[in-house]
Amino acid sequence: MLSAVLNAESLLPNCYNAFSFPSIMKCPFCGHANDKVVDSRESKEADSIRRRRECLKCEKRFTTYERIDEIPYMVVKKDGRREKFDRQKVLNGLLRACEKRPVPISKLEQIVNEAEAFIIESPERERKTSEVGELIMNRLRRYDKVAYVRFASVYLDFKDVQEFMTELKDLLKTKESDPQAKAAAKPLQ
Repeated sequence: MLSAVLNAESLLPNCYNAFSFPSIMKCPFCGHANDKVVDSRESKEADSIRRRRECLKCEKRFTTYERIDEIPYMVVKKDGRREKFDRQKVLNGLLRACEKRPVPISKLEQIVNEAEAFIIESPERERKTSEVGELIMNRLRRYDKVAYVRFASVYLDFKDVQEFMTELKDLLKTKESDPQAKAAAKPLQ
């Protein structure tokens, strides 16, 4: 019986096996459907598996993450609509805010992980976008003030220049009262 399964499996294209549905993983560089797994590691929190893959056509490497599909965590928008929390959407917003800024991607991933953990901790499995946005802004503010202002300008949806200036003044007040920021601003002698 096993030989029949193996023979039947060998007749199927590479993206199929005898025990599952199609599982096509396309190379993000060339679109080729065949790759090999070079390295697999469990995340620190043991909630996902990180796989390094190499395309068999162009030989470029890329990373995929395997996660358990659970009941989705939701965010409640300003108008009351509920939407599934999307890690990639948050990361994309952070990447836009940090464009051409010296913020490492590892810090952005950490912010996204913290935002996701914040939602997961909720007993109702949902949080208001205002709460999640505040958390993200507070974390981003620690790493880069310009990226923070960029993110805040989109997130807070300033209606006019006066609102924007008020936020900038608050940021400057915080910077002046922060002893670490003062020490960093002093020139080296």
